[in-house]
Amino acid sequence: MIQESASFVPQSTASSIARLLWLIPVVPILASGIIALLRQPRRKFASALATGSLGFSLFLSLLAFAHVLSGWARGAVVRETVSFTWIHFGASRVELGWVLDPLAAVMLVMVSFVGLLIFIYSVGYMAQDENFTRFFCFLSLFAGAMLGVVISNSLLLLFMCWEIVGLTSYLLIGFWYQKPSAAAAAKKAFITTRVGDIFFFLGIVWLFSSTGTLLLYNHGIGSLEGLKLASLLAQHAGLGLSAASAIALLIFAGAVGKSGQLPLHVWLPDAMEGPTPVSALIHAATMVAAGVYLVARVYPLMSIGASPAGATAALTVVAWVGAATAVFAALIAVAQNDIKRILAYSTVSQLGYMMAGLGLGGVSVGIFHLITHAFFKALLFLGAGSVIHGSHDEQDIRRMGGLRVDMPLTFITYAIGMLALCGFPIFFSGFWSKDGILEAARHWSVAKGPFYLLVFGALLTAFYMTRQVCYVFFGYWRGHQTAHESPRIMTAPLAVLAFFSIALGFIGTPAWPWLRAFLEGRSAEIDFHALIEPGFLALMSISSLVVFLGLGFGWRLYGNRSPKPEEPDALEKSAPWLWAPLRDRLYFDEFYGVTVIAFYKWWARVADWIDRRVWGGIVALVASLFALWAQFNRLLDIHWVDGGFDKTCEELSEGGGLLASIESGRVQNYLRILAVAVVALAVILFWSSRP
Repeated sequence: MIQESASFVPQSTASSIARLLWLIPVVPILASGIIALLRQPRRKFASALATGSLGFSLFLSLLAFAHVLSGWARGAVVRETVSFTWIHFGASRVELGWVLDPLAAVMLVMVSFVGLLIFIYSVGYMAQDENFTRFFCFLSLFAGAMLGVVISNSLLLLFMCWEIVGLTSYLLIGFWYQKPSAAAAAKKAFITTRVGDIFFFLGIVWLFSSTGTLLLYNHGIGSLEGLKLASLLAQHAGLGLSAASAIALLIFAGAVGKSGQLPLHVWLPDAMEGPTPVSALIHAATMVAAGVYLVARVYPLMSIGASPAGATAALTVVAWVGAATAVFAALIAVAQNDIKRILAYSTVSQLGYMMAGLGLGGVSVGIFHLITHAFFKALLFLGAGSVIHGSHDEQDIRRMGGLRVDMPLTFITYAIGMLALCGFPIFFSGFWSKDGILEAARHWSVAKGPFYLLVFGALLTAFYMTRQVCYVFFGYWRGHQTAHESPRIMTAPLAVLAFFSIALGFIGTPAWPWLRAFLEGRSAEIDFHALIEPGFLALMSISSLVVFLGLGFGWRLYGNRSPKPEEPDALEKSAPWLWAPLRDRLYFDEFYGVTVIAFYKWWARVADWIDRRVWGGIVALVASLFALWAQFNRLLDIHWVDGGFDKTCEELSEGGGLLASIESGRVQNYLRILAVAVVALAVILFWSSRP
């Protein structure tokens, strides 16, 4: 049974584009299935099919975005859903479906557009790889699964696509499986994210048992709509939490795993073992963004029952976890030497900003930074890939230098991405999206701690990115082979991403907060006076000062210097007590090694002993008992059953032999026997008749 609805729009049924929305994820997934059946030599067809399928998804995404935009321009808040019954059990049924609303429309365009640029870039980057076809098979499945997460109107369907994203991340991180480090990183990512997914699944089960539905929006009776939310708020879950807050925290745990937040962040930096386009796709537009998007999608559940200060237990946890993660990862990035690992910890930090934005300011604040970050972080990762390609697979920044001369296009675009990430004032998108988060933190009445943490994180971001750029692009070349610029198929996507890393900032300025208005369903008005309000000017001054301090401090330590690879880092010289723990990632992996992993190793040995000694002993005892029973049955069979049967057979045989001797065929013998019988009968009669 198909049910269609159009909430808050005039038409009574969903539009044609809403009904066709399922094609957006399905086409790349089908392309992946077709590529999986191809032989390895079909490289051009595989890349063309994967890129073309995502291009088709981008075309449909733009149509969907235009449809929602036209409704918004008319003053209507478009939310169209299509749902169908997937399975019946007893009196209950499970429904799946998809939704088209402003949040989904924006995310669809971002994922498909950035993903398409990464696909195009991958054609050049992976040109010499012998498993080129397999790579595009996994990449297409990855993109399709993420698009499925975006359109899902059912938490169950979202969880299905969520798990496919996890599977494909495992396949892509471990793509070069012949490398032990890549295989280990893939397993680490898969297992760590499963920890969060267990809690996410528990939240889904709890939500279904409490509301009877997993549809998010459904004619006013969806799990994120008034009646169901009110019932969840009225239910108590213990520890002073309502069922709504408890379920929201369980779902947030899934987002923590996927988006690499404390304490489940450890998998994300190791994901750098995959090819660089995979790193860009995971860290910019897809997998890690899925956790932030999940929190934004279930935000009505997160925010129900908010206090006058605008906070709930769930949102408070989201805000603090995000702010702590932002600073924690930025600190570690300061002391890393792998060009991709620095960006990986930067991603963890920026995801912390997004989570903090959701907890402190709402959906529009967090999603704005997610959108801008997707472009400039994809630019940085693809730029890093260009550097690695031009440097003959070198990834250690200490063995680079002076690349602004040999790779000018890569340098210019990378510098734009770096300044956007640092939040350089006014001209770069990261400035406006980061300042939106700081503004929300400054006005958060619950506590000021997140604001100070996020400001400190901004200082660290400017510092470690300046360090990286100085090592890579300034000074002189310290590598073994001469570097060269990457081919146009790799630099063209960099130019496109660089343009949007600048332009996207202007859709979220206080003067024209278009994205916030679009997501919240209200009109966007231009107001330049917002730029000169004292509160905003003060915040912009603080933010700009922090960025300039980070840039200046970084340039002072590393600017235009080219230390030899074996020489200690400038920060290591001045603060060795700080450098060592930051270089070793604050010993988080070691801590897990001596606690969680050690516990599970011990438990594995205990389980092995129990399996061998206890359960194995019980099985052996049962086997021995049955062996004894079998011996007893054998004795019964041989001596009683077989013996009795054999004795009977012998008696019958002897009786038969006696009768056979009588039956000789001679009449004389028969007459003699008859005479004897008559005499015997006469004797018996005579004897019995005596008184």
